[in-house]
Amino acid sequence: MNISVFGLGYVGCVSMGCLANNGHTIIGVDINQHKVALINSGKPTIIEKDIDRLIAENHALGRISATMNFKDAIRNTEISFICVGTPSLPTGQLNLEYVFNAAREIGEGLKEKNEFHVIIIRSTVFPGTNEKVGKLIEDYSGKKRNIGFAVISNPEFMREGSAVQDYYNPALTVIGSDNENAIKLLEAIYKNINAPIVHTTIRAAEIIKYINNTFHALKISFANEIGNICKALDIDSFEVMRLFKMDNRLNISTAYLNPGMAYGGSCLPKDLKGLSTIAHDNYIKVPVIEAVEISNSLQKSKVIEMVERKGKKNIGIYGLAFKKGTDDLRYSPSVSLVETLLGKGYNILVYDSFVHLAKLIGANKSFIEQHLPHISELLKNKFEEVLEKSEICIIAHQPDDDDYGKLSKYKGDIIDLVRLDKRKLNGLNIEGLSW
Repeated sequence: MNISVFGLGYVGCVSMGCLANNGHTIIGVDINQHKVALINSGKPTIIEKDIDRLIAENHALGRISATMNFKDAIRNTEISFICVGTPSLPTGQLNLEYVFNAAREIGEGLKEKNEFHVIIIRSTVFPGTNEKVGKLIEDYSGKKRNIGFAVISNPEFMREGSAVQDYYNPALTVIGSDNENAIKLLEAIYKNINAPIVHTTIRAAEIIKYINNTFHALKISFANEIGNICKALDIDSFEVMRLFKMDNRLNISTAYLNPGMAYGGSCLPKDLKGLSTIAHDNYIKVPVIEAVEISNSLQKSKVIEMVERKGKKNIGIYGLAFKKGTDDLRYSPSVSLVETLLGKGYNILVYDSFVHLAKLIGANKSFIEQHLPHISELLKNKFEEVLEKSEICIIAHQPDDDDYGKLSKYKGDIIDLVRLDKRKLNGLNIEGLSW
């Protein structure tokens, strides 16, 4: 295929070399004359393992060239990759000026072209940028989106030092688009890439790189704080983290990575507080670890705010234990919700099929007696009774099939803390916690 690449910096240069190496003919576009001259002499614009060889070999084969004339590039290609830089502004916002300039140039180029054109945004951008790029191209070309052109969000996941390897072997290839023909075209371009192709919404594709890199930063900071604690205690931090990383069922896995309600139970709160205390006692600052409980408390506060906004006083809660399938009430976020709502004057009823007051013993019984001494007046044996007497129902556990059936007849507001299956609750007034 004939492809133009707008921006001959890091992402653009690597994309040129790898696309050309897969047999495509590439025209690079840049406002920097020096970068254009380098490409046209068979040299890369960056220092990166293997890219000098790819650029030189494919330039010699006539697959690579560069220009400052964007109209010529658009005229002679079917697809354009936007790979320009998006540096940070002092405010923390991204400077999207170069992306929008590329969109304007592509629009002007398309004004003189009749063939359908596909634009692929590889640059890291804020959600909503794809839509703005499409609007700019419409304004400058006079064409309509998905009639004269299509815009795809296709974030890159390349690391400096291994960018060529990462290009050919990403964990996944993300494609966000509203045009099926454009998706098929991009799939054909990536047919030699060793990764599953995942279709998603445009806005999810635009934000995913931020999520990835923020989590990577979080992991590094977490490991560093653990290292600092271990050093103070004369413990080998690499041995500790070796053990940590051996658990790929919970630690290094997808476990716990779904948005939802705050954590609770007898282990997480206690052990988090214990580790923070160890750090404090050894004069070690651990802001990441200490922020975990703050974030957890904010998630519970968010539910209270959702209830308050609805302006109704009779509240039902489905699920009291800290998670489904147990009667453990210790540090349960549902218990905290009940406690707070009662203090604010709400009328509360609760249903949990696993919680039976007569069977509670030991620390579990002591905890609930301390936090909710009148729990017997709140806890009901039938979910129907809770639904009948509530104006708002907070779903804190994933319902059983029978309870889905009962909930489907509910006329009040539902606050969803578990990601309910809306196919089973079609037409109900449901507000999700983080979705």
